[in-house]
Amino acid sequence: MEPNVEKELAAGNRLLQEGDLKGALSRFNKAVKLDPNCAEAYFGIAEASVGIPKVSIDQILNAYRKAIELDSKNPYYYSAYGSFCLENGLYKEAEEAYTRAAHLDPDNAIYYLSELSVEFYRNAISKMDEEASNQEYDTILKKSLEYFLKALNLTREEAMRLLSQ
Repeated sequence: MEPNVEKELAAGNRLLQEGDLKGALSRFNKAVKLDPNCAEAYFGIAEASVGIPKVSIDQILNAYRKAIELDSKNPYYYSAYGSFCLENGLYKEAEEAYTRAAHLDPDNAIYYLSELSVEFYRNAISKMDEEASNQEYDTILKKSLEYFLKALNLTREEAMRLLSQ
């Protein structure tokens, strides 16, 4: 990697950690101009942009997707993208992203998939209105449990057997 790109990435990451999102975004954008194929720079753009209200959801999604396109073997990119998708009600995309992260990093698959389970539940419940039916609530619980069973590598039948003992 070119030294100037490394310098911009380091500065962007430092500013991101310090909470200077606009400054970090500026540095990551400079890194992209220097190297349009730098996945880390696109990921930094996405991460910094999450906290900047003027940046649209589509722009953030595109930055995550570009980072993943350029570095499709990075499970952290997928899990961060999945988390952002969950927060924005893009449940199918979130499930695909977390599942891909788990596939790429099998030693930590349980963490990716349990995060999907818990965060899906938390997010979906928070979006329910006060008039929601028990059936809607049950649907959310069922999906969350399915994700958690996947995290534990259990079938529905195995879980039922264990719970009925």
